[in-house]
Amino acid sequence: MFVDDYSFDAYRAAGFGRFDQLDKDAVKDLDIKMTAPELGFGEWMGYFSTVGKVTPIPEGMKFGEFPEGVAWTGGTFVIQGDEVLYQWTDTVPGNHPIVEDVVKIAKDVAKNKIDTKQVGKVGWF
Repeated sequence: MFVDDYSFDAYRAAGFGRFDQLDKDAVKDLDIKMTAPELGFGEWMGYFSTVGKVTPIPEGMKFGEFPEGVAWTGGTFVIQGDEVLYQWTDTVPGNHPIVEDVVKIAKDVAKNKIDTKQVGKVGWF
């Protein structure tokens, strides 16, 4: 896990962006549904408690506003040494690769079962 500072320079360098600045025409066919997870009362309380700890509220923020970090999307990488073998860039929060596929790629690369030059062509989004 990597956490950037509030400049978000590392996010930009990795090609990540803010989901609220997406080109709506470019993502309209992705069938993305922004829905809340089905959590019980206790689970929601735990979620908000965690969010409050990991998403500091900037001074002067007004009710109804959200911290900028909430809008930034991230991604998933498989890295070997200095080489990025696989990258998935989330388009919106909750958009992510199939975890089993990423783990399989990482294990196959570790066992030298696949050509690392071909891995980066799989899963780019």
